[in-house]
Amino acid sequence: MKLVAERLGRTDKLDRLRCIRRDGSETATSMPRQGILPHDLLHYVVESALGWRHGFLGMIAAGADIGWTMQQTHDPANRDIADQAIHAEAVVESLQAQLWSGAFDEASFLDGLRDACQARGRSVPILATGAGAALFEQASALNARWQQVPFHGALALEMPFL
Repeated sequence: MKLVAERLGRTDKLDRLRCIRRDGSETATSMPRQGILPHDLLHYVVESALGWRHGFLGMIAAGADIGWTMQQTHDPANRDIADQAIHAEAVVESLQAQLWSGAFDEASFLDGLRDACQARGRSVPILATGAGAALFEQASALNARWQQVPFHGALALEMPFL
C-alpha cells in the first residue's frame, strides 16, 4: 500500500493522508498539523518497523475506510478489534508523547505504552529490547523529511508488505 501525505496551504490547520491500496482503490483523511510528525504517519513508522500486518494501516490495506478504522482503533471500549491494532495505537500514542518531549526516555515510553493498553483493557505488546529507541529514531528521521515537504507538496511512502 502506498501512503501519500500531502502538506496543504500555509494557513491550513490540516494536511491530508491518502492511502492507495494495491488494487488502486483509496481512502483519505485529514491530518491535524501539530508541529511534529502527524499521528497517522507515526502508524507508518510503527507498523512498518515492527512488521505488523493487522494494525491501523493493515485494516485500511484490507479495504476498510480510514474514517471507520480511526473510530474503531481509537475507541477504548471496542473489544472487537484485533490486539495488534490496539497495540499499534498504544505504541503510536506513547511514541508521540516522546516526540512532543523532544527526547526519548525508555521508562516514560514503556509507562505510556502500558497505560494506553491498560486503558483499553488489553495486554501490553512485547517489544524487543531497544525497539522504542529505534522507533523514536525512525520517527525523528521521518519527521525531518516531513518538515522539508513544501506547502502543496507531498511525501510518498510505501508499505511493502501491505
